[in-house]
Amino acid sequence: MTSIRVRLLKWLIGPILLVNLAGASLIYLLAWSPVQLAFDQSLGDAAASLLARLHGAAGPGGRTGIDLPPQAERALRADPVDAVYFAVRDGSAGTRLLAGDADFPPLRPGAGAYDALMRGEPVRVMALKVDSTPGGAVAGVAKTLRKRRQVGGDTVRAMLLLEALFTLILAGLVWFSVTGALQPLARLRANLNARDGDDLAPIGEHDVPYELAPVVRAFDDLLVKLQAGGQARHDFLANVAHQLRTPLAGIKLQLEWLAARHPGDAGSGHSIGLMLQSNERMIRQTNQLLALARAEPSHFEKTRLETLDLGALVAESIQHFVDQALRKGIDLGFELAPLAIAGDRFLLRDLIDNLVDNALRYTAAGGAVTVRCLHDGQFGVLEVEDSGPGIASAERERVFNRFVRLDDKTTGSGLGLAIVRDIALAHRARITVDAGKDGSGALFRVRFLA
Repeated sequence: MTSIRVRLLKWLIGPILLVNLAGASLIYLLAWSPVQLAFDQSLGDAAASLLARLHGAAGPGGRTGIDLPPQAERALRADPVDAVYFAVRDGSAGTRLLAGDADFPPLRPGAGAYDALMRGEPVRVMALKVDSTPGGAVAGVAKTLRKRRQVGGDTVRAMLLLEALFTLILAGLVWFSVTGALQPLARLRANLNARDGDDLAPIGEHDVPYELAPVVRAFDDLLVKLQAGGQARHDFLANVAHQLRTPLAGIKLQLEWLAARHPGDAGSGHSIGLMLQSNERMIRQTNQLLALARAEPSHFEKTRLETLDLGALVAESIQHFVDQALRKGIDLGFELAPLAIAGDRFLLRDLIDNLVDNALRYTAAGGAVTVRCLHDGQFGVLEVEDSGPGIASAERERVFNRFVRLDDKTTGSGLGLAIVRDIALAHRARITVDAGKDGSGALFRVRFLA
């Protein structure tokens, strides 16, 4: 997966580095040329000062001489870094040395400053010629390149430090610029991450850069399609469940009427009883499908929330389970404390009914089911504990999936706990299942924000 940030930094910082290197090289050349000229000019000045000390003897056969006392020679050679060499030659007598070093490199007056080798070390030479003396004379001064190299090295180091500093500053500016330019993407990602799984509202283009508008528009179109598909599925499920309730209720009435008409017919009574049981299961499954359609988080209307007492709601909802518990010989107990939460009354009734019904179904005769409402810090907690067979740790997450049944011997459609999970999610509650407090059975716990 490629990164836009990395690609932008690569395309921006790379050329900046190359331009900086090229600029540094050009600046070095422009700065070094005047330094070279200054060094060469000092050599020329020294050679001119030597020529100024020349004198010619009187008469037609006079010879050229030079007035160079030892103090002047020491001053000429004085340099703490470079070695200084010089030579003055008389042109009338060929290569007669008037003063200086006998092994001085060949003099080339008129050539400007040039490089040579003196006593095994590179030197820079400047030679000047004067024609005012009989036969002319040539003076040359040479210096080693130590100071030039030192100055050149110092210049390069200073420029490298400055270029490194400027490069870091530019890289930082590029980094912050790229980061700022990518902020709309970060905000878009944060917006999507902050949404609930059921929030399919369009993102909108009000705070989106021009370049991102087509992406956001396409994403909004996808959200609209998802919302339409979910709504169609929800409506179909609700319509099917609703349409089935009336004929199933009619069938139940007809079967009960037939059972009352033939009380002494054992064969017919048994068949009618089986049909009544099947009809009851169909009615229960239809009601669960309708509850599932109502509880789906993506279609939950938060405007239906109201402040209610969960303990009182449990007390109201639990009454019709008392007879079922008595028939099975199950001790159905309550520990209800007043607990104010924000919720939908009808959906919470479905949640309570499904949890208690599930506990009664899986608890054997002589067992116990306890329903509790209690405070736990900032949370309100609904607990339903049973003394049934319990749920293995590996299966505790799976039981909340639709149509999952862990025991084929117990009747049911496998929708009850899925409905409980959806209602809990719609109320921003968290549902967990553990072993009972004594290590046996199952303990379902729903934690609401109080």
